Amino acid sequence: MNSVQGLLAASVISIQNSCFIYPACQNCFSRLILDSRRFNCLKCGCTGEAKDASYRYRLSLKIADTNDLFDITVFGSCLDPFFGVTAENLQRYIQDFNQLSGETNTESSAIALVQAVETCFIGKRFIFGV
Repeated sequence: MNSVQGLLAASVISIQNSCFIYPACQNCFSRLILDSRRFNCLKCGCTGEAKDASYRYRLSLKIADTNDLFDITVFGSCLDPFFGVTAENLQRYIQDFNQLSGETNTESSAIALVQAVETCFIGKRFIFGV
């Protein structure tokens, strides 16, 4: 599943999804269902306390090379160098920021984060393993 079939040099045209951190099952990497106290993986049945949920990057991009447009999704720790922290730590920083700022509307911090990600990726050229 992780084997690279080829390399593609392409530029990022847009970010396709504003949700690029998700609570992930440690067994199968599927998205967890979270409530205020518990998490549940619908795929493998793993459960636990919400505070113990792990987070993972999932960045969906529209990219273009010289001839074609592609929709790709980049998962996991390969994005750590671009964000400067693990998805787990970024999620913790976001939660801490919202808590310390007394922000009741977390949408404004989410919008600022999406704008930062767009600034860092859109228009930049990367080599993607596909």
